[in-house]
Amino acid sequence: MALDVLIVDDSAAIRKILQRVLMQTEMTFGEIQEAADGLEAIEKLKQRQFNLVLSEINMPNMDGIQLLGQMRANAQWSNIPVVMITTEGSQAKVLEAVDLGARGYVRKPFTANQIKEKLIGLV
Repeated sequence: MALDVLIVDDSAAIRKILQRVLMQTEMTFGEIQEAADGLEAIEKLKQRQFNLVLSEINMPNMDGIQLLGQMRANAQWSNIPVVMITTEGSQAKVLEAVDLGARGYVRKPFTANQIKEKLIGLV
């Protein structure tokens, strides 16, 4: 089954890098969409169903923690696996994401293998 993925990061460069990294994992992906922050991600989630969300924690307008909270509070999105991909140095923020239901996290900079390890078995 091809996985439809939403990549949420305020850096366009990181979003493009993540797309390339996903292709290097040898997993099968369908549509990969991007959002620059949590608000844009919510709009994308309203438009279509995704199998996976990769999200930065620190973003303007709505950060990854707030996005994750809204996803878990919405029955349509509550079971979508979310992996945090972040520069966040604070263990407390990362633990907050895990407590809200993030299925894992990867610190930047990352490798294709690190991403693949987090994704295997999630979806």
